[in-house]
Amino acid sequence: MTKQDRLDEFLAERDLESVWFARPNSFAWLTGGDNVVDRAGDVGVAAVGYDGDGLRVVTNDIEAQRLRDEELDDDVPVAEFPWYESSLAEAVAERAATPAAADFDVPGFESVDASPLRQPLTDQDVDRYRELGETTARAVEAICAELESTDTEREVASAVRGALDARGIESPVALVGGSERAQKYRHYTPTDAELGDYALVSVTAERDGLHASLTRTVAFDQPEWLPQRHQVAATVEVTALAATRRVAELDGRASDVFDAIRAAYEHLGHPDEWQRHHQGGAAGYAGREWIATPTTDAEIRLPMAFAWNPTVQGAKSEDTVLVDEDGMEVLTETGEWPTQPVMAYDYEAALERPAVLEP
Repeated sequence: MTKQDRLDEFLAERDLESVWFARPNSFAWLTGGDNVVDRAGDVGVAAVGYDGDGLRVVTNDIEAQRLRDEELDDDVPVAEFPWYESSLAEAVAERAATPAAADFDVPGFESVDASPLRQPLTDQDVDRYRELGETTARAVEAICAELESTDTEREVASAVRGALDARGIESPVALVGGSERAQKYRHYTPTDAELGDYALVSVTAERDGLHASLTRTVAFDQPEWLPQRHQVAATVEVTALAATRRVAELDGRASDVFDAIRAAYEHLGHPDEWQRHHQGGAAGYAGREWIATPTTDAEIRLPMAFAWNPTVQGAKSEDTVLVDEDGMEVLTETGEWPTQPVMAYDYEAALERPAVLEP
């Protein structure tokens, strides 16, 4: 089913004439373009609408020509309005076929949650995802391979962001935890602390709306407990991926995958770790299209990318993996980082997972 097929179905189900998207991830999902100027905002400078016949974009006269020249296909018409006369929402309301829905606040419009429409991934999405995943991993791993124990967390984060930016990739998440803070916090936002004995580097990267996440571990003087905890986290991750594929076959829900995650933690001797950090979920046109919990009712729809990110105090395992009917494909890998085979718990599945790098 194409993206426009999904929108046709949505319009028919809701008895609507058009649907509009101005949030950056959904704008990119439909157009392949970027409607962001101010990254602090939830809504971009342009909205894309679909009315059953095709796409059209509404934006102000400051942005219109740039979007035509650089962000949109030639066959997507752009309607512009004077920036000083109305807001984007008002301009859309004036031009939209109604009744209508939007993913941002438009007077008189119904609301739409775009995430279900963005799932599963299309073939074009998957091709772009492969490029993003490998490029992101190559940039992050190159930085990690050159780390020294006296580097600060903030220096490493800055280097990672710069390497990604040079490749046209945004970095909404760039976490770096040295040996002290990675053991204390699950979200190790970078500080001026030196890395010390080891470091965790966790990144979520975005390009053309797609998001790829990964974590790499580098040890200069490896703590004796790190290999075991790293192995546990990797085992839980592979279990989550295997469960994802099996649950999809059985038409199950995200909560069923979470049950498998919790069982793996318990089997491996860390029954409470799942309570101390979210475990991840489906990835795509958001860092997580949904995050699994014991009660998450999201449908597992394939093919889809998943970024499960289990943690055990001071250790974490995370990559973005395409799961489909044929198997599992790690998108954020280069073939240059050391790996180790990891078996799932309670499933007949194995996957090569990143090992701890010891420079």
